[in-house]
Parts: sequence; C-alpha cells; structure tokens
Amino acid sequence: MELSSKKKLHALSLAEKIQVLELLDESKMSQSEVARRFQVSQPQISRICKNKEKLLADWCSGTANRERKRKRESKYSGIDEALLCWYHIARAKAWDVTGPMLLHKAKELADIMGQDFVPSIGWLVRWKRRNNVGFGARHVLAPSFPPEPPPPGLTSQAQLPLSLKDFSPEDVFGCAELPLLYRAVPGSFGACDQIQVLLCANSRGTEKRRVLLGGLQAAPRCFFGIRSEALPASYHPDLGIPWLEWLAQFDRDMGQQGRQVALLLAARVVEELAGLPGLYHVKLLPLAASSTTPPLPSSVVRAFKAHYRHRLLGKLAAIQSKRDGTSLAEAGAGITVLDALHVASAAWAKVPPQLIFSSFIQEGLAPGKTPPSSHKASEMPPVPGGLSLEEFSRFVDLEGEEPRSGVCKEETGTEDEKGDREGAFESLPTKADALRALGTLRRWFECNSTSPELFEKFYDCEEEVERLCCL
Repeated sequence: MELSSKKKLHALSLAEKIQVLELLDESKMSQSEVARRFQVSQPQISRICKNKEKLLADWCSGTANRERKRKRESKYSGIDEALLCWYHIARAKAWDVTGPMLLHKAKELADIMGQDFVPSIGWLVRWKRRNNVGFGARHVLAPSFPPEPPPPGLTSQAQLPLSLKDFSPEDVFGCAELPLLYRAVPGSFGACDQIQVLLCANSRGTEKRRVLLGGLQAAPRCFFGIRSEALPASYHPDLGIPWLEWLAQFDRDMGQQGRQVALLLAARVVEELAGLPGLYHVKLLPLAASSTTPPLPSSVVRAFKAHYRHRLLGKLAAIQSKRDGTSLAEAGAGITVLDALHVASAAWAKVPPQLIFSSFIQEGLAPGKTPPSSHKASEMPPVPGGLSLEEFSRFVDLEGEEPRSGVCKEETGTEDEKGDREGAFESLPTKADALRALGTLRRWFECNSTSPELFEKFYDCEEEVERLCCL
C-alpha cells in the first residue's frame, strides 16, 4: 500500500494575509471557507486572526516587505529599528547611503545601546530584506501624526492646540533638558561639574521615563566593568542629549504598547529635528518659540533638583562621618558621574505624581479645570540640617549662578577613597565579595537598631543577590 506523501505547507505573504482579514471582516465567509480559497489549513487562518493587530501595523508602517511570507525577528531588534530610523533620516537628507555606511552606523548604535554586536554582510542583507530597503519600490506612508505648530503662547487651556486635546492625560508627555552641577556643594562649584539631564513624564504623573544623563567624557573610569542595561538610568558619553536615539527608543516603546502619544518639546529642539521620519507612535508638539512655558513644568524640574541636592548632601554627610576632618568640598570631589546617575534616578522617583499632574494643569500643558489639591509638605524634601530655608533654596537653584573659574580635573576623591576606587578598577567584585558585603550590611543593621521594615527591603535585596550568584 502506498503511503500518502506529507502535505506541503503553503505560506501566505503579508499582502495575502491582509486579504484574508478583509474577507473575514467584509463577508460572511467562515475561516474554513477562507482557508479553502487560499489553499491553507484552518489553523493557519486562525493564527492570522490572532495576529491581526500586528499584521495591520506591519502593513501600515510602509517598511515591511509585503511579498515576504515569513517574518523572522532579529535577535537585535533594538539595533534594527534604530538603524531603520537613521536610514530614513539619511534618505530624507538625500545622503548616498552605502552598505559600509550602514554597517558602521549599526556598530555605532550597538555601542550606544551597550550591546556586544558586530554587524556582518549577511546580517545587513537580512536587515534590508526585513525592512524592504533597496528591494524595488518602497511603500512609504506619511507618519500617523505629522508635526504641526501650536498656536502662539501655550499658556492656558483655551490655547491648547486641538491635536493635544485629542489625547488623554496619560498619553500627553512633557520633556525637559536641564543642566545639573552634579557634585556642587553650598559655596563651592565650578563649570566642570555640569552635566545635562533629560526628564520626561506624562501629564498624569503615572509614567516617568528613564532619566538620561549626558556626561563629561567618552569613558569615565567610574564606568569600568559596568553593564549599562543594569543601571537605573541611561548615560550618554557626550555633553548633550542624543535626541534621535532617545526618540527612536520612545517610539518603539509606545509601539510595543499599542499607543499613540503626544510629546511636548521646546521649539528649538523640534527645529533641530525638522524632517525626522519614522516616528509612528509619538507626535512632536513644539511650544511656541515666544512662549515662556517649559515643556515640562518648572515646578516638577525644581522638585527633582531639590530631591537631588537633598540626597547628595546626605551622601556627603555620610562620607564626612567616615573620615574626620574631611570638608564638604573634599567629600564632594569624590562624587562621580556614576554616583550622580544613581542619585538622579532616586531623586526622579521621589517626585510625587500629584505634583506632576497639578503642575501640568496649572501651566496649561494638560486639559483640566481645577488642579487637584496637593500636600505641599510632601512635594519637597525637608531642609537639610545646617542650612536655612533660604540657603537651601539658593542651593537648589545653583545653576542660575555664575560658576567659579578653574581647571577641569578628572573625578577624584580623598586619598583613601581614591585608593579604593583605583583598586576597584583593577579587579571587579566577585560573587564572594557580594555575599560578604551582604553579611557586613546585615550585621551593621543588627547593631544599629534598624527598623523591621528596613530588614524586609534588605531581604529582597539579599534574595536577588543570591539568585544572581547562582547563575
């Protein structure tokens, strides 16, 4: 008896899958009837229906190869999307983009993202096939939300641009770039201590984007051996904000959540990004150049700086208690960009959502009639000991003062601290070091009458360290 041969799999292209969805939506045909028409199995039609939203998003993106039958996701999808965004920008500027240029840019983006990736010719060929680059005519669609200028002086709800009113408060984001003297102490700071910080949150205060810091040098020694993806905030090696990369990541994140959001930006930034293609989920809304309203409420920015300075003074006081005779300025000299990254992340987490929500409404950046009542005492940190309210207020607004002139020096600390840091650069901490540190920390808690609540947080940390040690 002759055995029947195995049925050959008939894969459908993206265009055919869209036809399947149209048939199911517009006619009364069953999945089985559609399967027979396209000569495929009914489970395959069922899978197409299950992936309906993703297929429609690929179809509308204008970048997918519509005749491709199978879509294999790249292991480095973040690099894929970032390179595609850069490619759109290059083409919009009429650059002659070549294969070597794409390989070089892919490697550069991988380094920025902290990924160990070396692009090959084979990877580039697959990338072009996945994104329909260089394979005949492209199906380019205009972004879902082309930028449109708001009316002059966005300072009241009546002056909100119509497009902003179309978004819910959860989907309206404000973004601000601010200078920060990251290791300044009261009465002592210099221009070399300045970094750039990028803050972004939605108008409800329920969603804060990861803090981004623009550093002072390409490879600070304090980042030796550090995995950037494990840090609570992002670091960019140049003194400036990488807007293209940041926006591309923001757009990817919103796309993964299936959201369309509005992003308020300063007019200067939007002008620099003129002609930026590839943003399908983020609509850029520039404030008028003549407007004095910042894209992220000034009270939110000030609250962040107050929490940063309060946390910094607490850290410096601990350093002073460790070494008698150390001045506040000497302790501040030991603060690195990596320390500042952690302090900035903690300070941003301390800014309460109710302050963000009420500030957006008060400054006319979100619709609403009456700002919700808030407790002012909980919005700002307490005044540190040794400073008056006026002195602390001046310290918070330090960036508005004229910095002292001086020679820029590499980050350093006191002699003991400098020796500790240099030793850390020579050898990274081992699993045994981490476990010993846990034991020391628990013993210190036990000997200093620590509250039971703090032990609960310690147990979570201890459990996570022990899990990582077993990997």
